[in-house]
Parts: sequence; C-alpha cells; structure tokens
Amino acid sequence: MHEQEDNTIYTVVVNHEEQYSIWPADREPPLGWQSTGFSGLKSQCLDYIKEVWTDMRPKSLREAMAREGR
Repeated sequence: MHEQEDNTIYTVVVNHEEQYSIWPADREPPLGWQSTGFSGLKSQCLDYIKEVWTDMRPKSLREAMAREGR
C-alpha cells in the first residue's frame, strides 16, 4: 500500500511567542495563533518556516536574555 499524497493547503500560523506551525487553511487557527498570510502545500509551508524562524527560543526568553546582556 502506498501513501496517499497530501494535497491539503495549509497556512503558516504564529503565536504570541513567535513560534510557528502549520494549520489547514480551511479552518480557523487555534486560539492564540494567527495566520502569517503564507499558505501552500505542507512542504512549501515547512520551507517557509525554516526560512523565517531562525531563532527557536520563545520571544519572552529572547527578550529576557537581551535585558541581561546575553
């Protein structure tokens, strides 16, 4: 049995900590997440996330470390 190709269109979503995920484009994003405006096939969305999410630390941690001078 071969795996069926995923032709679902996803949208890239982001939360208040600037963490990224994908969500089916035909559904409202979950509470606390909003669309970035980028949509496409799963592989396209994951490529986009790799490009824009260059620092995996949550925003609050990045800000705290910046205040401490690290």
